[in-house]
Amino acid sequence: MLHSVGSRMIRGLLPALGTLLTGAALAAPDAAVPERLAPCVACHGAGTSETEGVPSLGGQMPDYVVTQLFQFREKQREAPPMNDVAAGFSDDDLRTYADAVGTLPPPTRTADPADPALTARAQALVSKHQCNSCHGADLAGRDAIPRIRDQREEYLLKALAGYKSNARPGYDPAMNEVAQELSEADIKDLAAYVSRL
Repeated sequence: MLHSVGSRMIRGLLPALGTLLTGAALAAPDAAVPERLAPCVACHGAGTSETEGVPSLGGQMPDYVVTQLFQFREKQREAPPMNDVAAGFSDDDLRTYADAVGTLPPPTRTADPADPALTARAQALVSKHQCNSCHGADLAGRDAIPRIRDQREEYLLKALAGYKSNARPGYDPAMNEVAQELSEADIKDLAAYVSRL
């Protein structure tokens, strides 16, 4: 009789135990996110970079991040110290870090808005070069295309100049091709405008 009651109790607890264990298994990766992000946040900030030349990672698309980490690991893109950071990453590590970065909140800035003349010039460039067809209508990125909205201005300047000179390879040639048509003034206008969105 006692055995029968015990068996029924165990059978009754199994679904609850299964739910509890499944919940614990699902929660485990979330609990490790801050640990995974600690080295990233140390330089890039917790969404918004406060360090000149270091991009904000908040709101970035995980598929974009995994591609960049792969390029750093394979030295297809040179950007010290990121090449050393990614050197020992397995493919699973790349995805884990990219997914963790994807949890960071979008950057927030308090920069002065661009003046109306600059805004008009930059919006004409965005339209002409169809920036929003890849980066999204609000330039917040999608899929493997990065969020550029509210990115650090000097970082955008450097990235666009790197695409124009072909010093920065893209994972496809689209940005390098678009940047060929940009003048230095165009690059400055785009970086100033996009960083203030």
